[in-house]
Amino acid sequence: MFPLRDSIPSSRPPVVNVLLIAACAVAFVFELSLGPNLERFLRDLAFVPARFFHPEAFDANLLFNVKSVLLSMFLHGGWLHLIGNMWFLWVFGDNVEDVLGHVGYTLFYLGCGGAAALAQAVVAPDSQVPMVGASGAIAGVLGAYLVWFPWSRVKTLVFLGIFFTMAELPAPLFLVLWFVVQFFSGTLALATVQASTGGVAFFAHIGGFLAGACLAFLLRSTGRVHPRVRSSSFEG
Repeated sequence: MFPLRDSIPSSRPPVVNVLLIAACAVAFVFELSLGPNLERFLRDLAFVPARFFHPEAFDANLLFNVKSVLLSMFLHGGWLHLIGNMWFLWVFGDNVEDVLGHVGYTLFYLGCGGAAALAQAVVAPDSQVPMVGASGAIAGVLGAYLVWFPWSRVKTLVFLGIFFTMAELPAPLFLVLWFVVQFFSGTLALATVQASTGGVAFFAHIGGFLAGACLAFLLRSTGRVHPRVRSSSFEG
C-alpha cells in the first residue's frame, strides 16, 4: 500500500514539514557528491548502535552520539528510500504540524527520531552498521496522526501482485496495517540476524511510531493540544 493523500486539510502552511523535506533532499545531493568517500563518511559520522553502547571502543561520547543521530535523520540510502520517506512525510506531516505548531513539531519530529534510533540500538546493540534515514522520525508522525485524526481517510494505491487499484481507506486501518507489517518484518529480521547485519531498521520504525503515538496521547489527554475536525472525506 502507498498513500497518495489524506482527507484532512491543514489550516496553515506546513513550513517546517517543507523545510525537513528540503533538508533531506539537500543532504542526499551532498551524499551523492561524496562518491567513493560516502561509506567512510557514514561510518565516521552516522549513528552506529555499537558506538552508543560501547563508546570506549570508538573513542566517542554522548554528545557525538546525539549529533550522529540528528545527522542520520537527514541521510538516505538511495533515491527510493528518500522519495518514499519524503512522500509519507508530505502526506501526514502537515496535519501534525498544524496541531503542534512549527516549533513544537520540530521538537516532536527530532524527539521521535531519537527514540527510533534508541529502539533499534537496544535491539541490535552490537551492530556496527550505520543507521540512515528519516523513517523513524516519520513513523513518530504517523503514530501521532493515528491518535489525533482517527476519522481521517487515506486515498491509497493498493498493489495486488502485478496489478494495482485505488482505494479510500480509513486512516486507522492504513496506519495499523503499516505498523503490523513493520512489527512482523522486524521480528523476522531478528530471527534471521538481519537486525545486526544491515537492511531495513524495522525496530526504528516501531520505536518511532510508539513514541509518537504515546506522546500524542499524552499531549491530548493533558489538554496541551486540541486537534480539530476539518474533513473526513475527499472533496472534488
